[in-house]
Amino acid sequence: MRYPVITLTTDFGGADHFAGAMKGVILGIAPRARIVDISHEVPAFAVTGGAFAIAQAYRYFPPKSIHVVVVDPGVGSARRSILAEAGGHYFIAPDNGVLSMVFAREAGAEKVRHITAARYFLQPLSQTFHGRDVFAPVAAHLASGVPPARFGKRIGDYIRLDFFRPNRTGKRVWTGLVLHIDRFGNLVTNLHIDEFPGVRTRPFELNVGLEKLTRLAENFSAGQPGELLVIPGSSGYLEVAVREDSAARRLGCAAGAPVELVLY
Repeated sequence: MRYPVITLTTDFGGADHFAGAMKGVILGIAPRARIVDISHEVPAFAVTGGAFAIAQAYRYFPPKSIHVVVVDPGVGSARRSILAEAGGHYFIAPDNGVLSMVFAREAGAEKVRHITAARYFLQPLSQTFHGRDVFAPVAAHLASGVPPARFGKRIGDYIRLDFFRPNRTGKRVWTGLVLHIDRFGNLVTNLHIDEFPGVRTRPFELNVGLEKLTRLAENFSAGQPGELLVIPGSSGYLEVAVREDSAARRLGCAAGAPVELVLY
């Protein structure tokens, strides 16, 4: 692209200089790059939250967009930095499972490289800020036309987590979890409507916290104010919501909380 797109997904928040420093590095190397913030509000150290965020967003960007994902509690350790090609896009991230949902969606088509070419890093290299010194400059050099093969050799043992897959625990029972809580307090589960279409036509129970929910609504306005709802969210996952209120606060649930689906 004449004006390459580079996206940023991090747990840096907006109070510190971290995201701004990454953008400065990128623009210093690739001044024509268009930088898009997907989110800097991934919960701190929440690899699963970063995985969810990038998996929901990358498909809506132009082909060959470069997605930098920095949720990196292992920065400075032996964990690897990787460059992946999947679904017609590039991904630059720590090898800690943060791209697991992307790899699952693009299974069999991904190519992953261990980033080892130090000549493309910012020097001196910090052991606590690889977002600035490794991921940002690699993204910028890639956007400037450096071929992926120059950054390192392909690997096959990169980390893939399966936290987003529910487990069948009975004949009609599946145990899952809350993948994400959005700013409205909606609980996004890892139960995808495409995998459980029966919730549209059969009686079901979705057990969350101390509540047992039995009705599927197609949108938020289908319920009464204050009513707990199960809806198929825009990501395709079943969500627990309260019309005009926070389901997370109402149920006392956080990301990672268990959920149970029973189909009759």
